[in-house]
Amino acid sequence: MTLPPLRPSAQAIDDLLPQTECRQCGFDGCAAYAQAVADGLAPINRCAPGGARGIAELAKATGLPFVALDPEYGTEMPFARAQIRAEECIGCSWCVRACPTDAIGGSPKHLHAVLEARCTGCSLCAPACPMDCIDFVEVGREWTREDARKAKRHHEEAWSRRIRQAALEDARLARRREAASNVPAEAAAAAAAAAKKNFMADILAQARARSRQ
Repeated sequence: MTLPPLRPSAQAIDDLLPQTECRQCGFDGCAAYAQAVADGLAPINRCAPGGARGIAELAKATGLPFVALDPEYGTEMPFARAQIRAEECIGCSWCVRACPTDAIGGSPKHLHAVLEARCTGCSLCAPACPMDCIDFVEVGREWTREDARKAKRHHEEAWSRRIRQAALEDARLARRREAASNVPAEAAAAAAAAAKKNFMADILAQARARSRQ
């Protein structure tokens, strides 16, 4: 007799994911992928950083059969952190904007550096770099559940900070635009949100293209 699939919550599934926020799965982060799996809208074999072990854990949690990682969504690789070649960095800050965990420090027109404790190896910074001066160096150990917990916290902190900054910037731009052309604040905020979404979509598309080369 075949048992029906289990119905774990999205939170329970999210707790099993590596929290690298790489978006290779095709969703807007680990939480979004977890929700899709919980809703039966996505298979359990799209998380490349989690690899075979992660798929096995998801299979056990959901009651679904184990299936190999779908190569369309990446390849299982050793844990590696980003490293910026300082002599080539022009301080454009595109990598800072792409990083989901605030793992890159530096200000515009100044050299940038990777904060190792925050880097998940998601590789979103690489396609964002116009100088192609970001390498990935293997750490020599596996990504752990503790790493995942820290990464989730760092991502939440980064996301909260960016929401605050975006709100302040949107309000400033809205006031200026409304004064100049009577543009409603809601329209200015929507335009800024759309620009941010398109920026991340372009980065993800470039990352996928590189992984297939």
